[in-house]
Amino acid sequence: MKTIEDLGDLAGQRVLVRSDLNVPIKDEVIGDDGRIRASLPTLVKLAKAGAKVIVTAHLGRPKGEPNPKYTLAPVAKRLGELLQPEGITVRFASDVTGDAAQTAVQDLDEGEVLLLENVRYDPREESKDEAERGALADELAALADVFVSDGFGVVHRKQASVYDVARRLPHAAGGLVLAEVDVLKKLTEDPARPYVVVLGGAKVSDKLAVIDNLIAKADKLLIGGGMVFTFLKAQGHEVGKSLLEEDQLDIVRGYLKEAGDKIVLPTDIVVAPEFKADSPATVVAADAIPADQLGLDIGPESAKVFAAEVAAAKTVFWNGPMGVFEMAAFAGGTKAVAQALTEVDGLSVVGGGDSAAAVRQLGFADDAFGHISTGGGASLEYLEGKELPGLAVLEED
Repeated sequence: MKTIEDLGDLAGQRVLVRSDLNVPIKDEVIGDDGRIRASLPTLVKLAKAGAKVIVTAHLGRPKGEPNPKYTLAPVAKRLGELLQPEGITVRFASDVTGDAAQTAVQDLDEGEVLLLENVRYDPREESKDEAERGALADELAALADVFVSDGFGVVHRKQASVYDVARRLPHAAGGLVLAEVDVLKKLTEDPARPYVVVLGGAKVSDKLAVIDNLIAKADKLLIGGGMVFTFLKAQGHEVGKSLLEEDQLDIVRGYLKEAGDKIVLPTDIVVAPEFKADSPATVVAADAIPADQLGLDIGPESAKVFAAEVAAAKTVFWNGPMGVFEMAAFAGGTKAVAQALTEVDGLSVVGGGDSAAAVRQLGFADDAFGHISTGGGASLEYLEGKELPGLAVLEED
């Protein structure tokens, strides 16, 4: 993949950057600005080179039409606050490629940054029709001279602002995308051992392909979160009212048989009668979950075992919380795993999404880990061995 340096002198050039600024916002307040901060190095580099930087990004799922709930205006404000110490001005256009965007691009000075409104306001962005996506890509390309792909969280999507626009302009990968790919190569090509993968989250079906691809590569697969109950049920245990995917039981039984002691399951579970923060929590053996209870976290003994496996590893990839970390009574497992990752003498990778949100909510600093990915879905698809369209197009001449 070409880098920004391969694009030559960018002074005075209009550079369209696809960033991933999809951050949680409630009542115009940003809950976690991690993805915005991750986008900064590439934007600063381009602005300092004298480029006119035009950023396109999405927020949430507005379903192809303007919706004030999903405006990028609060993101533009935060971006401006973060870039102010660099002396970089941030402007905001109230549409995607329309009159406001075109006028704002014309008025943009060298070294300034312009954020366009949510690209998913335009239904063509996510269209399955190549011609429709291409028409939006033509409009985006008309705003710029070159394209930089720096939104790792969307490189697994074949969308107008990710894939099609790269085929219309001289293009390069931004620093964030290059860093993410470098880490993923370390996880897949020749990882330092012991190599431990920690998987959690709600559904085992979301992680099947990852498990399938990593059983042979990892030394240990630690399973927690809601997905663990399908594993426990596959072993013949009662799981009460816990989350369960019965249609995945045969597949999970196959994994358990194939992987043997590579797969580590919790031996105790924190349960409660209801999915509520104040629901009374108790700890039970993993093979003795009461019928009227549901599991909401791995238990304290399991947390110790998981933490020991992680801390002793040389390479760790973690995707998915161990429990309902948003509720204090059910955050212990996730916190124990996060703490262990900070103690790894090697490469520790937090795989984006809920895992990234969890470590920040639980008070861990980003630099306590080797790498916090900005793209949970993209990371998983890479680890599944899939081709990511947004990366593949960057390799085209």
